[in-house]
Amino acid sequence: MDIFAITLTDGSICRRPPVIFGIGLNYGTYARQIGLTLPEYPLVFMKQGRSAVPDGAAIELPCGLPTEEVDYEGELAVVIGKACKNCSIETALEYVAGYMCANDVSARDWQFRKGQGQFCRGKTFDTFCPLGPRLVPASQVPDPHQLCLRTWVNGQLRQDGHTSDMIFRIPELIAFLSASTTLEAGTVILTGTPGGTGSGQNPPAFLTEGDIVEIEIEGVGRLRNEVRLESL
Repeated sequence: MDIFAITLTDGSICRRPPVIFGIGLNYGTYARQIGLTLPEYPLVFMKQGRSAVPDGAAIELPCGLPTEEVDYEGELAVVIGKACKNCSIETALEYVAGYMCANDVSARDWQFRKGQGQFCRGKTFDTFCPLGPRLVPASQVPDPHQLCLRTWVNGQLRQDGHTSDMIFRIPELIAFLSASTTLEAGTVILTGTPGGTGSGQNPPAFLTEGDIVEIEIEGVGRLRNEVRLESL
């Protein structure tokens, strides 16, 4: 099965994201949940392409580098359809092939306490970026900033947000990321998550083996993944 197979604007097939950019702290509700001030510029981190898995695949809890703080983050993913560099905010949406549901799975201990301020280790384990259930063409999403976004864990609603709550909107993100930097076709941008993550529950509710995570975005679809232990 192809992990990631989408038709780009030039007709070619991209089978794995060349890079995945994540945007942290991009929803006002999430910023308030964790008690941080709004950022002046987008907070950017990266995930490797191999972290991408499709709808129905397992999210694997790492055993090679153990963690007990694996969290979910329901997000709207933007897929770049043709290479762009130094694009303007006004032209940014012309480079979007479409949208998908995404789960920016995060090991909070390796992201923060053990990561010494660098997000990469806690964000980029294999299977830590479920995407799906399919690419919805940009033409079918008239306004990506007017979509309900919800996340369930084992049928319990955890996140109930709206993309209008984004601090930096999608054209701003594309213009910022493409500044003096080529975004290749197939690049995925994770646009941030609303409040309600597991780390924000009282007490924290991190993912455990057997959990089912479902993310639904209005007009984009519903992404479903089960949590399993990594096989060594």
